[in-house]
Amino acid sequence: MSEAKKIKVEGNVDLDHALKIAFASSDLETVNAHFGGTKQFAIYGVSKDGSELIEVLHTDTSKIKGDEKTEFKVKALTGVNVMYCESIGGTAAAKVIRAGIHPMKVTEPTPMATIVERFQEMLGGNPPPWIKKIINEKEAE
Repeated sequence: MSEAKKIKVEGNVDLDHALKIAFASSDLETVNAHFGGTKQFAIYGVSKDGSELIEVLHTDTSKIKGDEKTEFKVKALTGVNVMYCESIGGTAAAKVIRAGIHPMKVTEPTPMATIVERFQEMLGGNPPPWIKKIINEKEAE
């Protein structure tokens, strides 16, 4: 199986307990790609106090056959808490969830900055129980 290429980004924000959010994107600015078809994910660290791009993950699966494509992407996203995409099939969504990643779909192409801003606001307020669970697990690490 191929290896995903990771480009780490050095930043200034303290993201020790930040959630890792992946965005399926063709342009690294907008959530505009299908989980199975995307060739890259932008991964942000997001907390109520800040956010920044921490990694670009290249996941070209054009040389991988069948179900191994999904397994490859799920493995590459290890450590991610939430993954946004334009669409995802049921079987792939089940594999993503089993890996501890919460898949989220957007109804139309959406700027990543907008989602990050909304996510930060939600973290600063009263997050839903599933987010609180992730936060508690991160703080226990």
